Amino acid sequence: MSAPFSSASRNAPRTALVTGAGKRLGREIALGLARAGWRVAVHYRSSETEALQTAQECLALSPSTQSLDPHHFIFQADLADEAATRQLLPRVAQQLSQVDAVVNSAALFEHDDVKSFGYANMAQHWASNTGAAILLAQALHQHCESRGAQDADAVVINMLDQKLWNPNPDFLSYTLSKAALEAANTLLAQALAPRVRVVGVAPGLTLTSHMLDDDKFQQLHKLSPLGRSSSVEEVVSTVVFAMHNRGITGTTLLVDGGQHLMKFERDFSLM
Repeated sequence: MSAPFSSASRNAPRTALVTGAGKRLGREIALGLARAGWRVAVHYRSSETEALQTAQECLALSPSTQSLDPHHFIFQADLADEAATRQLLPRVAQQLSQVDAVVNSAALFEHDDVKSFGYANMAQHWASNTGAAILLAQALHQHCESRGAQDADAVVINMLDQKLWNPNPDFLSYTLSKAALEAANTLLAQALAPRVRVVGVAPGLTLTSHMLDDDKFQQLHKLSPLGRSSSVEEVVSTVVFAMHNRGITGTTLLVDGGQHLMKFERDFSLM
C-alpha cells in the first residue's frame, strides 16, 4: 500500500467514501461530490478499470488534485464479506488520513418473488444492501470518535428506492433489504448522534438497464404526477444537499417526480 496522505488541515477538502462508484449512479454521485469540493474514495467490487476511471475524473475536477495518483483513491471490497467490509473504511482512513462521509450506493439487485424466495438469496441481499451499510456507518462513527470529531461532523447517505413507498412483490429480497435499510436510517441516526448524521435518498426510475430498451425507459420515466421521474442530476444534487445540510438526520428524501404516490403492480424492469 502506498504511503498515506499527511493529516488533513482545516482547509483541506473533506473525504467521502462512495460505494459502487465505478458504474452507474455511484459513479455519478462520486463525480458530483468531486465537483462540490469533496475528495472521493472510490469503492468497487470487481470493476477496477471503471473505478480507476471514476477516480481519474474526480481528481481532474480540482487543480489541487489533478497531479495525484488515482490508484490511491480506489478501494476494492466485496460488501457481502463481513471481514472485508469491516476493513474498508479503516483502509480508506489509513490511505487518505480522514473520512468524513459514506455514501452507500452499491446494491445487489437480483430478481426473486414469493415463489422463488429462499434463505440464500435473502441473506446475500441482506449482507450486501443492509449489513454493509450498517457496518460502514459504525466504522465512520468509530473513526470520528478516534479523531475527536464534534457534533454532526460526519454523514452517512443511504441510497434507497421509491418502491418502498409504492410496493410491489417483484424483487422481494432486494425490497426487503432496502426496507430494512430505511428502518436503519432511524436507528442509526439515534445511535450515532451527535457525531454522525444518517440520511436516506430514494430515487425513482433514473437510469435504464439491460432489462429496458430506450423507448420503454422513456415511457416508464414519464409515469409520475410530475410527468417525469428523477434525473441523474437531481439525485446527485440531493445527495450533495444532504451531505452539506447539518440539520437533516434520520429521514429520507424522495426524488422521484412523485412516483411513490402512484400504484404500480410490477417493478419497472418487468412492466
